[in-house]
Amino acid sequence: MPGATNFRLRRVWVQIHLWLGIGLAILLIPISLSGAALVWHHHLDALINPGRYAVTAGQSLPPSQLIERATSALERGFQPIVLRMPESEGWPATVSAREGRRGEGGGGRPRLVTVYLDPPTGRVLDAAEFRNSLIGFLHRFHENLTIPEYSGRAIVGWSGVALLIIALSGIYLWWPRNGGFLRGLRWTRGPALSFNLHHLFGFWISIPLAVVSATGIYLGFPQQGRELLSSVAPMTPQQRGGFAAPLLPKPELGIDRAAELATGAVGGSTLAAIFAPTQQSQAWRVQVRATQSENLTTVMVDDRSGTASPVTLLSGDRTALWIRWLHEGSHSGVLWQTVVFICGILPTLFLVTGVLIWLRRRRLAPAAQGMAAVPQVEAAE
Repeated sequence: MPGATNFRLRRVWVQIHLWLGIGLAILLIPISLSGAALVWHHHLDALINPGRYAVTAGQSLPPSQLIERATSALERGFQPIVLRMPESEGWPATVSAREGRRGEGGGGRPRLVTVYLDPPTGRVLDAAEFRNSLIGFLHRFHENLTIPEYSGRAIVGWSGVALLIIALSGIYLWWPRNGGFLRGLRWTRGPALSFNLHHLFGFWISIPLAVVSATGIYLGFPQQGRELLSSVAPMTPQQRGGFAAPLLPKPELGIDRAAELATGAVGGSTLAAIFAPTQQSQAWRVQVRATQSENLTTVMVDDRSGTASPVTLLSGDRTALWIRWLHEGSHSGVLWQTVVFICGILPTLFLVTGVLIWLRRRRLAPAAQGMAAVPQVEAAE
């Protein structure tokens, strides 16, 4: 009886594993492939648009001069909202600018333009609307299938649930029924190449794929995920507005002084990014980077008093950051980046090999049924 129960349970999970994979392939494959491409989105963008990355060596200009050069390349009515310094040697500085009329209550989604600058000279390398670029499209597709509002995110989120079930059920189906764990690691688990590829690659990637899927579920349902996380770990209240928040009309502090105060508040740090103050915050939000580190510290610089206050992340905030980093493959080293990239590539292989396994079993099923019927006929005679 236990053997028969296990056999029936296994058949149920085979069907779930099979039809989730085949039925949702039209969603899972493009979402996975777009995620794989985004792991190294800067390098991909540099490959497609090399002119944006034709920088020269030397010390960067002050933030105010970079903002000035970027503003000269913008259409009338655009407001610079954030300056990002190069993440590493050989990358450009960028200024993101928002169309002021829509951002200040004009209605509609504000247009965002990114200006690429050579840090030592301030030379404008390119100016492009991010949403219309290939990288922008990949981001939007991976996050919400380019479907507006929350419906697209929800579809991506439920696709993550399906992929998580496929990954975990794959571990169960991989486990050898008549043998130990080491037997399951053999290449020759079956007679067909597709079967061996599916089982071997599926096992080694199943746990990382489950991690990427689970973190994607959190990102696919941001409000629900934040509510769940904040129920077990304290989180900073979420600020509304984002890029559309009205800017402070006439800041008291200049951008150079705000950057100087922020880097001075965190010893041994350099400027990573600086956000223009909004009417709501009345403060410059500055991100500084510790020397020889990818870790960023956020410093709030009060525009009136000049007080620089490093932001201490609560445990829930740190967990949310790690969830995003694990999903993106960022801030986790080249090894995890490569694993996340492979997690985006292999679902296509699993679909092809899974379909081949299914077709082979359908082709062999009549013969197997005929062989099973022979003993019954002989017994009747």
